[in-house]
Amino acid sequence: MGGMPLNDMPWWRWRSNVRSALHMISDPVFQRDVWQAGIPGYGDVTDAVYRLVEDTWLDNWSAEKYVGTIFRDSQEAALVDVAVLRVLKILHQVGADAPVSAYLEHPGWPEAVRAAREAHVRLATADQDDPDAPPRSLEVLAILNRTA
Repeated sequence: MGGMPLNDMPWWRWRSNVRSALHMISDPVFQRDVWQAGIPGYGDVTDAVYRLVEDTWLDNWSAEKYVGTIFRDSQEAALVDVAVLRVLKILHQVGADAPVSAYLEHPGWPEAVRAAREAHVRLATADQDDPDAPPRSLEVLAILNRTA
């Protein structure tokens, strides 16, 4: 398969967090049934955005910086960059403490979802995971991040 060894710290954990965030942002059914319904265990939209950029600083520079580490190639990085920019633009417009509905009703949200979906599918497929599986809870994510 090539690319990076996924057990190198901390890159695989960062990839796992970025993938989790993109997965949630890319799935409108999840957003309706979990985020809007207030189901605990998955965080909210702001948590997902934070997970996208907290370790990677993708709000400050391009994902291209991480090709060969977090991301396998420039195509992955480019798709992630588009998703991050679209999501951050909405975050800055609605505010970090905005309710889920402020994101989901934002006119730019469908574009953000589409961009996240493209990035999510590419990353999941590269990792040989099913892109259409439902997003994992944050507890499961934490366990995977500890034991992978």
